[in-house]
Amino acid sequence: MPEGHTLHRLARLHTEYFAGGPVRVSSPQGRFADHVGVDGRDFDHASAVGKHLFHHYEGGLAVHVHLGLYGFFDTHLVPPGEEPPAPVGQVRMRVGAVRPGVGPEDCAAHYVDLRGPTRCEVIDEAGVADVRGRLGPDPLDPDAGPDRAWARISRSSRPIGALLMDQKVLAGVGNVYRAEVLFRAGLDPFRPGSRISRERFAAIWDDLVRLMAVGVEAGGIVTIRPEHDHGDVPRRGADRPRNYVYQRDGWACRVCGDGIRSAAMEARTLFWCPTCQGG
Repeated sequence: MPEGHTLHRLARLHTEYFAGGPVRVSSPQGRFADHVGVDGRDFDHASAVGKHLFHHYEGGLAVHVHLGLYGFFDTHLVPPGEEPPAPVGQVRMRVGAVRPGVGPEDCAAHYVDLRGPTRCEVIDEAGVADVRGRLGPDPLDPDAGPDRAWARISRSSRPIGALLMDQKVLAGVGNVYRAEVLFRAGLDPFRPGSRISRERFAAIWDDLVRLMAVGVEAGGIVTIRPEHDHGDVPRRGADRPRNYVYQRDGWACRVCGDGIRSAAMEARTLFWCPTCQGG
């Protein structure tokens, strides 16, 4: 599942592509009938909170997208004088900039195709506020802080490994950031939230703020400190990021050499080092 940095990066890119002018919005798949409400409107900006993306339009309307497990955007840059490629497969929504002038030869234009989302709907700005209100603080929101999350964590008997994945506690943290930030903190993922100090959680929050900002800029999750990156080939393939513990179960810990373990925690697979995160 895409984590919060992916949605914030998409919001930045879509704002660059489309803000300040009208866009064509269509539903090649035919399952997003509400697209007619925003087709041809001026695209104001895109925003993100947690794992939710919003396209904001003139008149107070927004398209709300949740990518879920399998959703993603394809991006096409169409050169001057060419038409966009025909949609291939199950494209839920296509957004394309309206070129200035009278024809497609005037300038290049971006098109984005949305595939496989859990949610794609037109809502108003009150609906956007409602979605935001249901979520915990987002480490990528410069106006957010750890206090609301800490208030819930400090009263909870659930393990911190589960609490970090709860979007009502923290918005945007997924399985990779959960595993990696707990390793970097040297914290046992099974420790109850009520047994974690405020200072310890504040350090985790600060680390998430830094790591997720790097993820937005890099377009991928980067968590390994340079002294621990041995240039190995990740389990998921040479083109994938290197991690400390995520999907490295059975492999040696980069720091202590002990075997990385995995276990189910609230229907998701947790990864941790029993030595570096002992206790």
